[in-house]
Amino acid sequence: MTRAEEMDWETAAAAFAWQFDLGATEAICDGPVNRYELEVVVPKAAPVVAAPAVAAEVDPVAEARALAAAAQDLDGLREAMAGFSLCELKQGAKNTVFSDGRAGARVMIIGEAPGRDEDAAGRPFVGRAGQLLDRMFAAIGLSREAPGLEQAIYVTNVMPWRPPQNRDPDAREIAMMKPFLARHVELAQPEVLVVVGNCSADAVLGQRGITRLRGKWGEGLGLPVMPMCHPAYLLRNPAAKREAWADLLEVRARL
Repeated sequence: MTRAEEMDWETAAAAFAWQFDLGATEAICDGPVNRYELEVVVPKAAPVVAAPAVAAEVDPVAEARALAAAAQDLDGLREAMAGFSLCELKQGAKNTVFSDGRAGARVMIIGEAPGRDEDAAGRPFVGRAGQLLDRMFAAIGLSREAPGLEQAIYVTNVMPWRPPQNRDPDAREIAMMKPFLARHVELAQPEVLVVVGNCSADAVLGQRGITRLRGKWGEGLGLPVMPMCHPAYLLRNPAAKREAWADLLEVRARL
């Protein structure tokens, strides 16, 4: 006989009313279930899925250094720079502006970055500033078109791609292109470097303040360096051409 059968009607009705008040409104089983006697089933843990591997971030400076070191000549360096995809400036440029003039010239001129005209032509210093640069060096007997290396100049930029709206390259952009510039100087083998503008002085000499630096010989990339104001600055400030002429005379005297 079950415990319920032992109860009288009033006791059973009172127990039922108590359970109803607790919210037990439906009978699911024929008899009460002792939960303490049930076998506890522990669900199996879900298999652990390894998180997808995250690719390590590429160091653009290290990548540039490796590509530059692998270049055995100027043509190889040009191809390495054209294939370097970690500088965002490349995405908005029409051309990779590498160099102009005679490789092997005694004087190598390093500018900052291509402008609109240079980006379109794929050559450095071809706009108004470039025309002034040519006249300046012609005044001391040097030219891009000179047949002999003694009278020739070789021209390049720190950045091979035009920055948007001709803004100055930032420190990160200069740092990732500096290995290419250093290798460029090694392969071109000039005797003297002329850096024009703040960005080129920063890349070669590690200093800014071109109006303070100009006219004073320094050393960078293992060579004597003459800092000069950029021809674009001279176009805006014609009075500064007198100082630029003094700088050119220093270059001629050094040669």
